[in-house]
Amino acid sequence: MHVERIALFVINFFQLTAAILAFSLIVFLVWIAWMYIVDVRQREHTIRRNYPVIGRLRYKFEHLGEFFRQYFFAMDREEMPFNRAQRSWAYRAAKNVDSTIAFGSTRSLNQPGEVIFLNCPFPKLDEEIVEPSQIYFGKGYARDPYSTAALVNISGMSFGALGVPAVRALSIGAAAAGIWMNTGEGGLSDYHLEGGCDLVFQIGTAKYGVRNEEGELSEKRLLELAAIPQVKMFEIKLSQGAKPGKGGLLPGGKVTPEIARVRGIPVGQDSISPNGHSDIRCVDDLLDRIQYIRELTGKPVGFKCVLGHSSWLSDLFDTILKRGLDSAPDFITIDSADGGTGAAPQPLMDYMGLPLKSSLPVVVDLLLEYGLKERIRVICSGKMIVPSEVAWAFAMGADVVVSARGFMFALGCIQSLQCNKNTCPTGITTHDKDLQRGLDPANKSVRVANYARNIAQGVGMIAHSCGVDEPRLLNRAHAQIINEAGFPEAMIEAYPQPEVRELKIK
Repeated sequence: MHVERIALFVINFFQLTAAILAFSLIVFLVWIAWMYIVDVRQREHTIRRNYPVIGRLRYKFEHLGEFFRQYFFAMDREEMPFNRAQRSWAYRAAKNVDSTIAFGSTRSLNQPGEVIFLNCPFPKLDEEIVEPSQIYFGKGYARDPYSTAALVNISGMSFGALGVPAVRALSIGAAAAGIWMNTGEGGLSDYHLEGGCDLVFQIGTAKYGVRNEEGELSEKRLLELAAIPQVKMFEIKLSQGAKPGKGGLLPGGKVTPEIARVRGIPVGQDSISPNGHSDIRCVDDLLDRIQYIRELTGKPVGFKCVLGHSSWLSDLFDTILKRGLDSAPDFITIDSADGGTGAAPQPLMDYMGLPLKSSLPVVVDLLLEYGLKERIRVICSGKMIVPSEVAWAFAMGADVVVSARGFMFALGCIQSLQCNKNTCPTGITTHDKDLQRGLDPANKSVRVANYARNIAQGVGMIAHSCGVDEPRLLNRAHAQIINEAGFPEAMIEAYPQPEVRELKIK
């Protein structure tokens, strides 16, 4: 009897355990099913929408990562190409949540090249703060000049490199924030126009969107684009930071009928841009082309380049002084060698061109030296996704900053480094419908607008702490740079400003 009771107990125990396990499994499966339904129906988190249930682990690991990094892995500022501190700020800015930190900065305060802003003992009070000033492009030289107060705008990202939901979200968000959007070299799509934002049309080496059947610049298309009120300026792209000297490449698999129509190219064939403009082979050609487009369209025209050799700029400015100010570009966009792109050869991405901290001072100083700084506006781009970097650019003499990857982070980019494939997990740089469905333009456009407003507010905070009314009044006296010895050095001494030449047109 004693053995029978033990046997009965064991049987009952295992039956109870099995029942509990079965019940737990059912509860677990119901919970999984519930999370799946919630994830596929929500529109705020792209990763969870594209990878239901499993995608939740990313946020848990992201939270745990800060603790693991303390003991085993890299700290916040050691990841590349954008470190965790930079990306975290961009994400919080886009979500419009608290961006304060605690217990001290994780930034090295004696790292050579780092910038430290100099606070004023009597900073601007809240009631003294003014809105950023309006700046003008082409005023007095273009029939339809452009004015804007926007500090940080959306840099060129082509339709094709980006998918439909991403372009749509950027357009809507840009309009809400009152900033402009550069089309990139892939032409102007309906999705760029959809949000109603101001647009800068970029003319790449392949003339996508503005080419005739022979691939040359089309006067008819230029006039059609100029007639669109949202198209405010034209930008001739000579080169871009991630791959100077190399044209863009869009694989044939991504050249859908719609992209082919927008670009004016065959469906399904590789879209390969030449590495230079066949009609622009010297500074005179460049100025001729700028004048032609401006006179034809009535809109301001400038050019974009990454700087390598700088002697050609002196030739350019000398030629402008000889020909007259009406021959000058209305703006120059300086791209940094640390720029990003969907695909570029590693030798060019890693080793070609000058970073913005070298090239921007060269361009600004030459413009000042030639007396052309007021005539030619300076736009700059290159890894400036947090307020301090943007403030540095204004202090160095930039008029406007543009960012591509900052706004990609606002869209939900997780730096998965798959932009050169059709497998972007956040649906930004892919044409895979299953992946695109995770990017809800209505939600992400709000984050784009939030990011634009918060980065401008952050730059304004730095400017006001320095004692100036608004960011465009920052100058080199407002900051110091850590030198090779690890000590702060006045930025005005590291980058002495040249004397302004009296402007004399020959």
